Amino acid sequence: MFDPSKYTAQKAKPIPVLLLLDVSSSMSGAPIQELNKALKEMLSTFSQAEKMETEIIVSIITFGNEVIRNFPFTKASEINFKQIDAYGMTPMGSALRMAKDMIEDKDETPSRAYRPTVVLLSDGAPNDEWESPLKDFISNGRSAKCDRMAMAIGQGADERVLNRFIEGCEHPLFRAENAAEISSFFKKVTMSVTTRLNSNDPNKVPKLSYDNPISEIKTIDDEDNPF
Repeated sequence: MFDPSKYTAQKAKPIPVLLLLDVSSSMSGAPIQELNKALKEMLSTFSQAEKMETEIIVSIITFGNEVIRNFPFTKASEINFKQIDAYGMTPMGSALRMAKDMIEDKDETPSRAYRPTVVLLSDGAPNDEWESPLKDFISNGRSAKCDRMAMAIGQGADERVLNRFIEGCEHPLFRAENAAEISSFFKKVTMSVTTRLNSNDPNKVPKLSYDNPISEIKTIDDEDNPF
């Protein structure tokens, strides 16, 4: 008997990108302006890179006066980006707990997804308890399998925390001495994700460094640690 359900096209497998962004008061001015610009460029590139079989879904968690999930995982081409403002303190621990909950929830982060890329950006030190949520994020459950990237903005950033966040990952800690370098970092994030999108195995993570131009990024095998 004819069954039309057998001919339904499968949904594209997503690569989730979760951005954890410090929007404390110290990010006011040029840093937050540059961050907004970099995010718009990233989303535009992600939208153009989408394919029938693979797509990029993005969510942004900001932490400043409060921890806010600006929107759930959403297909890049469907995001109506709204400018982010800077105000408040640096509750990074709470942001990590929210991110952990999102990754572990299979309704939020579907089981069919490829390994998420999680990006942490900060220009200061956490003002809440961060050690326990950070250890939990990088050591336990699905979040431990994520590809993680981090950027320290200025000399006031707590590199001890950011280096802990990227333990076990192939990426170095990226640093920005000035606001203009934020865009350079997000271009590397963008290239990392789009390289995965176009590879035969999107669970393989590209290796980035300051020494290699973006065009010379090489992929590394991580078949033993799929999402």
